[in-house]
Amino acid sequence: MFDYIVVGAGLSGCVIAERIASVLGKKVLIIEKRNHIGGNCYDYIDENGIVVHKYGPHLFHTDYEEVFEYLSNFTDWRLYEHRVLASINGCKVPIPFNFNSIYMLFPENLANNMINTLIEYFGYGSKIPILELKKLNNENLKLLADFIYKNVFYNYTRKQWGFDPEKIDPSVTARVPVYTSHDNRYFTDKYQAVPEKGYSIMFNNMLNNVNIKILLNTDFRELINIDIDNQKIYFLGNIFNGKLIFTGMIDELFNYSFGILPYRSLKFDFKTVDKDFFQEVATINYPNNYDFTRITEFKHIHPSDSKKSTIVYEYPQDYDLGKVPYYPVFTDDAKNRYLDYLELSEKFKNIILIGRLAEYKYYDMDDAVKRALEVFESII
Repeated sequence: MFDYIVVGAGLSGCVIAERIASVLGKKVLIIEKRNHIGGNCYDYIDENGIVVHKYGPHLFHTDYEEVFEYLSNFTDWRLYEHRVLASINGCKVPIPFNFNSIYMLFPENLANNMINTLIEYFGYGSKIPILELKKLNNENLKLLADFIYKNVFYNYTRKQWGFDPEKIDPSVTARVPVYTSHDNRYFTDKYQAVPEKGYSIMFNNMLNNVNIKILLNTDFRELINIDIDNQKIYFLGNIFNGKLIFTGMIDELFNYSFGILPYRSLKFDFKTVDKDFFQEVATINYPNNYDFTRITEFKHIHPSDSKKSTIVYEYPQDYDLGKVPYYPVFTDDAKNRYLDYLELSEKFKNIILIGRLAEYKYYDMDDAVKRALEVFESII
């Protein structure tokens, strides 16, 4: 019946399914464990009339014109430039740390010296990972780097990942650099927006195709059996000769044959506040003083006439089976274990892996879309 089976209705799965159904006209079955499509980008309108991101704030930003144009086929956009503050020593300063942050936290003469030295070393408009800044042998920059590391970076990273920053892959720690500018925006990409009517409407538009069948509330293992010894896939008891496109956890696909890969999970505590706005910007980080890492207020992202506001507290936690795996944890052991799974997957002629969990990579939203489009063009 189906030419392709896609496991997971998140960003990667929806993009690849849409392309197969629309361009090739092939039959696609999407199997999704949750009761909704859209994965972690899923949003809904709550009892206060506010668009809420169920799995934490998802802000679309990209420099890939082809990605923005592709998604624009399924949604109009609300231009939105994300701004984040961090609560440091009783002061709320812009994050990523920039010249404005420096002026707010240091005496003027010292701040001027730090900024002039940053420009001398890196020029204006650069992004410097904090761990790289710490390596420099300059008194002003060493003082600045140590302050940022201690007050902004260290405790937040330990809460988020459960490790000291030095034990995390540099590709992760580089995601929150120091900006040598006065730009208070969290992202500097060319395109920054959110779907005008929400992500869920965008996903519905993507999958509104007669060639796509969606099964929600369904664990793929109820329908699919992976015969590791003979490298065969069985669907409803019969050999499946089509393509299986898998976007979930690769260790789950192969029944944890090499052990469970490490992930980080999150717990969200949503609250309604009886006021127009709870805080100054959409997200405020709390690096040091609380168990939660940040508070997000959704009315800043999707404006509403509601006299109330919806906020969410975000608590990182260890991943256990049954929880949602949000982020792969990039330790050396995890990378080696993933390579074992990858080598196993390559023995199958009809398994394609895409997405953050299947490829064990920290994809941003635009990277996930770009990767899915590339896989469609080059492999499918």
